[in-house]
Amino acid sequence: MAEPTISVIVAAYNAMPYLTRCVTSVAEQSIGREKLEVIVVNDGSTDGTADELERLSGLYPGLLRVVHQANSGGPSAPRNTGLELARGTFVYFLDADDHLGPEALERMVRMAEDNGTDVVLGKMVGVGGRGAPKSMFKRNQPRTDVFSSRVYWTLNPMKLFRRELLERHALRFPTDLAIGEDQLFVGAAYLHASGISVVADYDCLFWVLREDEGNITRRLKGSELRLRFLPRMVDLILDNVPPGPGRDHLAHRHLTVEVQQILADQLVFEPRETQEKMLDQLAETIEPLWHDGLNDRLSAMARLRLHLVRERMLDELLEVVEFERESARSKAATPLLVENGRAYARYPFLRDPAHPVPDSCYDVTAQLGTRHLVTRAELHGTTLHLAGHGYLHRVETREVTSELVLRERDSKAEYRLPVTHTATPGLGAAEDRGRFAYDLAGFEVAVDITTAADGEPLPDGLWDVSLAIGAQGLSKEVRVGSKRAENVSSRASTHVVAGTGEELRAVTLYTTKPYGNFTLDLGERKHEVLPHLGLDGIRWAADAPTELEVTGRCTLASYPEGALVVGLTGGESGGTLNARQISCAGDDFVVRVPVAALPAGVWGGELRLGPWVLPLPELPQGLAPAKWRRHGLPWYAKPVPDGGGRFALEVARTQLVKGIARRLR
Repeated sequence: MAEPTISVIVAAYNAMPYLTRCVTSVAEQSIGREKLEVIVVNDGSTDGTADELERLSGLYPGLLRVVHQANSGGPSAPRNTGLELARGTFVYFLDADDHLGPEALERMVRMAEDNGTDVVLGKMVGVGGRGAPKSMFKRNQPRTDVFSSRVYWTLNPMKLFRRELLERHALRFPTDLAIGEDQLFVGAAYLHASGISVVADYDCLFWVLREDEGNITRRLKGSELRLRFLPRMVDLILDNVPPGPGRDHLAHRHLTVEVQQILADQLVFEPRETQEKMLDQLAETIEPLWHDGLNDRLSAMARLRLHLVRERMLDELLEVVEFERESARSKAATPLLVENGRAYARYPFLRDPAHPVPDSCYDVTAQLGTRHLVTRAELHGTTLHLAGHGYLHRVETREVTSELVLRERDSKAEYRLPVTHTATPGLGAAEDRGRFAYDLAGFEVAVDITTAADGEPLPDGLWDVSLAIGAQGLSKEVRVGSKRAENVSSRASTHVVAGTGEELRAVTLYTTKPYGNFTLDLGERKHEVLPHLGLDGIRWAADAPTELEVTGRCTLASYPEGALVVGLTGGESGGTLNARQISCAGDDFVVRVPVAALPAGVWGGELRLGPWVLPLPELPQGLAPAKWRRHGLPWYAKPVPDGGGRFALEVARTQLVKGIARRLR
């Protein structure tokens, strides 16, 4: 029997009616049943799980392997049983409550095989109100690791594992833990993996909240249970990761997620004596992970929690937990104390001498949010006009000092320009229950590229547009454009403008991808002019038989009047003739070239817009000659081949003797 590619292991306990969809979703995977084995371990169910497994075995013969065992009290033992029986190159653990998207396993296996990775995360989608992790699924990651991504923020086992990794390191789920067993298993797999992949562009796993909330992680609660696995996770990190940014990255998750859950979901419900015992144990657990150098990664609230835990300030901690609960219910942000260029959240005990807590536990300066909206973004000639509003969240608009920032992407050259502050009455009323007012958040600015560089023209380059939002001595810079009014276009707009001298310059206002922020492209770094110019045809004008009519299209947003010309060069004496655009309808233009005044010779031609040149195409060889009289003598102009497919027009005086001779022949 051929070895399967994937072994799907399902631990089932009283899993009806969810089990049916779970198994069916695996059997119907696009990767094909010939590459699958499904091992379902019934962990002593007392509902109809056993009977349904027998029915499904008959429905999918050769695919389903069912094991019945006495109830073990948790998912570790049935998962381990399935792992001992697995034969696949890869193993996927699936809870009996959940189900897979039709292409999930095929996509995850392909990701692992293409990139040689040992663990693959597939995008998770919550069902029935169950929240699913999101931060690690913002984009596909073909190959990453636990230190340079957010994968550590999901430690459930519903992932694809290379079985060789699990066997080489003898990884199994600990059976002495009721909860947190998955963290120890997955955490170790992450640390030992030779690469981790993330499939974020397909809904792989549907994570179901049971109607009876009977999911194992929701049935088992209690601070004591969590405090049994958290010290072991800390030991896992200390044993495998040296001090430094990598350890801090992993510690961040436990110091925020686990500590907050222990305090808010469990500890507050315990009796006083147990609370004191648990707080002491929690303080000892976090001590090896938390140090001052980690504080920049943590929110102010996380720093406050950790300080109160470390100092065993139980009453203050309980008040902070209640404060967080009330803040979440009110859906309004906490006010700030702004002082000496710093912002401090008014959490409990700020500057309270009876409860001494360092200001650093309240400092939110680096985490201040910004809000902005662009209501105007237009180029007129050499001037960029911008308008909108911007403010620091929770910082009312007093002593406003906002300014526009232009920064060249490669050289990092920077110019700051003043803006006009405008009134925005009522702004903020729809946010935070109207707690904060931003009545002077508006801005208007006109940036002339010929003087924006401290009175000099802006050099060529990509100039990113930002707003340094300032108020009450605070300032924070934000790229502008991602939030735009509906009438503000995101399309690239390329202009040709007159510079400080006679030269013409290309200027494009565009929005970046994927974020949609505004950037000025000076000098065609990303947006060229020539693709905006095109020629449709050349013929003799119907109402002026000695004028060539050149038609074409110019899709530039603007260019100086009279700058678009058709130039003819050549003749026996090397002359030049420039004919300017005479009509325009939308993007279409017409240029007429009078040939009756041209000296004798062969003339070439091109469409010119300053330094940008587009050769004229070859004249149709069937084009009839133009004829006229000059000083009483007959002249003509006709197309001639130049051998290169380029425009060539011969202008000459008709030779009467040769003409009569040709007629006589």
